[in-house]
Amino acid sequence: MNIVTTPSALQQLLTDAGTIGFVPTMGYLHEGHLSLVEAAKAENDLVVMSIFVNPTQFGPNEDLDRYPRDFERDEALAREAGVDVLFYPTTETMYPLDMARVTVRTGADVLCGASRPGHFDGVLTVVSKLFNLVHPTRAYFGLKDAQQVALIEGYVRDYFVPVEIRRCAIIREPSGLAKSSRNVYLSDVEKTDASEINRALTDAYDALEDCEPLRDVMARLEERLQNIPNSMIDYVEVKDYPTLTEATSASTELLIAVAVQFERARLIDNVIWKRG
Repeated sequence: MNIVTTPSALQQLLTDAGTIGFVPTMGYLHEGHLSLVEAAKAENDLVVMSIFVNPTQFGPNEDLDRYPRDFERDEALAREAGVDVLFYPTTETMYPLDMARVTVRTGADVLCGASRPGHFDGVLTVVSKLFNLVHPTRAYFGLKDAQQVALIEGYVRDYFVPVEIRRCAIIREPSGLAKSSRNVYLSDVEKTDASEINRALTDAYDALEDCEPLRDVMARLEERLQNIPNSMIDYVEVKDYPTLTEATSASTELLIAVAVQFERARLIDNVIWKRG
């Protein structure tokens, strides 16, 4: 595995590389990230992973400074997973002038974007920079951040970026809790309590499969989440997917998404239900 920190070194390594599978991350790797590497290895000649904690997607009161970081651990995991090139830039490398940023006009003011203004501007700005550096054939994103995936897909279409976006399934702990770098902030008791999030979402999905009214399903879901101890709901919403607009009877895919705040961690999760 080659580790590079500068755009010039990265681009030199990727000259005549064949097909490139790209896995962008903020590090503190877990099985979810490694499943993206596995998918990329199966479809491409070369796998590139980036590790960069992007400051422009964090708000002023968010956890940029305490976001978990352990490059030696990440390097070992990436090497073991079969990553070919690990790109580990600095903030100065990624934002040499910081003179322009992507602005998201639709789909960023709902769900996570409603409580994190500017977050997705930062996400798409850094994704744009990384795509311009790597020129991947395919890029791999986990559906735990389903809103992010939808907005990246929209950006790629809107800006005619020659990359295939691969949606990858949520990887979960045995309890059902979605894998996340922020799970390290949870106490053992909170991890147990947080496993109710997935159980409630799964039951909501099953209820829709059984043709229960959407309004009833969402009300029951919210009630269950309200009963999780020592937590507070950020949102419980249903949207058309991937447009992120209001769900209607004509919607063929529904995103049921939730965010729940614990003492030191805000957890997101979702299910995507497709009409028969």
